[in-house]
Amino acid sequence: MTTQKHNDTDRSAVMIRIEELVPQARFSLRVRSERARVLSESLGLALPVRIGSVERKGEVEALCLGPDEWCVLAPDKRRDALIEASRAAYAKIPHAFCDVSDREVVLRLSGPEALTALTTGIARDIESMEVGSAARTAFDTATVILWRDDENSFRMDVWRSFLPHVRALLDLAQAEFAAGL
Repeated sequence: MTTQKHNDTDRSAVMIRIEELVPQARFSLRVRSERARVLSESLGLALPVRIGSVERKGEVEALCLGPDEWCVLAPDKRRDALIEASRAAYAKIPHAFCDVSDREVVLRLSGPEALTALTTGIARDIESMEVGSAARTAFDTATVILWRDDENSFRMDVWRSFLPHVRALLDLAQAEFAAGL
């Protein structure tokens, strides 16, 4: 869904690769759960009902963060269409659909030690996360959304203000793996 913005390491035997991904449209959606199905039709994407589950349709993803809260992601080219669909549905289905695209930076962590590196800052059992799921959690003291895209590939949505702190911890873990510690 997202593409690489730049690669921070080019070594061939990387134990963990940390990449900042290209920004995309990001929305915070709040709607009563009993109205979510109708809003799904307006947005053209099934909103998942189980917390932590992700639904995809084409290039658009929706993550259920709570009983009445979703994170919706799409390429920038889809931003206006999603805003208009939300606006058109509002008279029938009151909801909040807020563009929060500038709030977060997305990091991709991949490689054989990506999971181990994440455990340096996340107390939850990441290994039990299913591929294709996501969860709001804390990395050290920063609230993040962690997406498990593959066995050894994760995306982490980090608020811009917390990025230097989170990145410093991840860079430290990456250096320790490179040094064989």
